[in-house]
Amino acid sequence: MEHVLVTGGAGFIGRFVCDELLRRGKKVRVLDSLIEQVHGPGERPTSFHGDVELIRADIRNGAAVEKALAGIDAVIHLAAEVGVGQSMYEVERYTSVNEVGTAVLFEKLLERPVRRVVTASSMSIYGEGLYEDADGRLLQEVARSGIGDGLRQWDPTDEQGRPLRPLPTPEWKRPNLASIYALGKYAQERATHIMTAPYGMEGVALRLFNVYGPGQALSNPYTGVLAIFASRLLNGQRPMIFEDGDQRRDFVHVRDVARAFADALDIPAAAGGTFNIGSGHDRSVREVATALAAAMGRDDLKPEIVGRARIGDIRHCFCDTAQAERALGFTAREDFSSRLAELAEWVASQTAEDRVDEARAELESRGLVA
Repeated sequence: MEHVLVTGGAGFIGRFVCDELLRRGKKVRVLDSLIEQVHGPGERPTSFHGDVELIRADIRNGAAVEKALAGIDAVIHLAAEVGVGQSMYEVERYTSVNEVGTAVLFEKLLERPVRRVVTASSMSIYGEGLYEDADGRLLQEVARSGIGDGLRQWDPTDEQGRPLRPLPTPEWKRPNLASIYALGKYAQERATHIMTAPYGMEGVALRLFNVYGPGQALSNPYTGVLAIFASRLLNGQRPMIFEDGDQRRDFVHVRDVARAFADALDIPAAAGGTFNIGSGHDRSVREVATALAAAMGRDDLKPEIVGRARIGDIRHCFCDTAQAERALGFTAREDFSSRLAELAEWVASQTAEDRVDEARAELESRGLVA
């Protein structure tokens, strides 16, 4: 029985990953600091599987990481501070946890090498997704203009003012790091590839797109957008959407993501690879907010379109799944509509503190909303 360490395994994605590993006959240990912003004041998540061994400690604690690695055969590295907006002012915290924490993990892995390390990266490393101009040329480094000076040209254009067409973003697109969070996730994935092969280990990085599903921290205003919308709706408030709501994303269910991690841990062809994990379908943020409101029986709460942009936000980025399909045999299986209904049912049984206005005020006070 292979013994797997899941760092950050008590979080939203981590709990589903642990369940999938247990289902496949793995023995699972978790290292997680259980920070209050994500988990609240509890000692152990109530939905956490009883067969999982939990070590409550910070990923930067070398002694705790060394203890957690004892007898471990493989690692899934999820531990990270998550949130693009918050990363832009809690710079030391995000850099310390995401980059220094990963460094501590690999230093300890030099003493206790494992078969394979699979690290969670993020679609945020791309910045804007891949685009095509009117002449059919592919553009990798698109930047929007006019957002910060009072203009409202949300969609990027070419030098002649012609609109660009967003395309599914493949792994070969050059990174364009627009936030401290993106910088940290890129550092994590590069550290994984740099530090594994020379020491006889295998490394894999999964670039996750917008993950959704039951169990996300509803009171954390820096979590996934669907959880933020759900918190607003649960409290009788309209979902708040920056810009005009027509920005497009790829929403992938957490069960599909958990399956991708478990596959990436075992499939030989995954070794040394970096893979997008998404649904392969793009949806506008406005469309998703409206659909969730309907699923929660709150059609009356129409999205609040802010008409302003957060600094560092991108317009369009959605997933090219071809490489994950070829190497991992991965395709998303979960139906968006049915899983949205499941999410709505779960949210109805929860309580949540709506802190979205507070988070927006924090960003505005720091000049991060244009």
